[in-house]
Amino acid sequence: MSRIIVVTSGKGGVGKTTVTANLGVAIARLGRTVALVDADFGLRNLDLLLGLENRVVYTAMEVLAGQCRLEQALVKDKRQDGLVLLPAAQSRNKESVTPEEMKKLIGVLSQKYDYILIDSPAGIEMGFRNAIIAAKEALIVTTPEIAAVRDADRVIGLLEAQNIKRIHLIVNRLKPAMVQADQMMSVQDVQEILAIPLIGVIPDDERVIVSSNKGEPLTLAENLTLPAIAVQNIARRLEGERVPLLDLMAEHDSLLNRILRMFRN
Repeated sequence: MSRIIVVTSGKGGVGKTTVTANLGVAIARLGRTVALVDADFGLRNLDLLLGLENRVVYTAMEVLAGQCRLEQALVKDKRQDGLVLLPAAQSRNKESVTPEEMKKLIGVLSQKYDYILIDSPAGIEMGFRNAIIAAKEALIVTTPEIAAVRDADRVIGLLEAQNIKRIHLIVNRLKPAMVQADQMMSVQDVQEILAIPLIGVIPDDERVIVSSNKGEPLTLAENLTLPAIAVQNIARRLEGERVPLLDLMAEHDSLLNRILRMFRN
């Protein structure tokens, strides 16, 4: 049975689309077929992060209008077998698609792919409702910032009201040095507020920005960076593997920091 997962956050700018792109690649590398759906009508970005923008001919709008077949709109990633993208239309707004149309579209995809990852737009208006209408599971992406966490908490309530009970947390852009200096919320702080199971923590890394600008997801590389390993581990956990969380704090925990904390305590 296909797993239909919405990747959402509430707040924009937390790296939700970047996580979707890299996670899609990571799941496909495990031998699963994956369809990535850009639900951000009017502000399409998932194709850019995947480096597929020049190969988009048709979008979900043409499929819904009967102007092309679904197979014609799906963009295959030549670098990774089993991965396809259904792009959103840049020329339309979020009200151009109804939840019923979106549900029908996802239903067709679910007959052909093991995973459907839906990249939800920021906010909780029509675009969000379209993104969650067919989802059975959700991944909440948040950075360790109070505004992002508060918005994530609001979204969790909306997901539960939609009867989406399988919800997991991804803490993105963690900066261990700032956590150690009490300048950033810890993963535990975020967990205590949101009270949903943690499925992964992704460290902040400039290489994520570089890879996004190049349209080359980090999880495509043969030599995986720490953020790519973190995303790969999330994919493995989705598959049911028991994979321990990376100890990001230990890697940045210098002797000086330990001494400073002793004096602070």
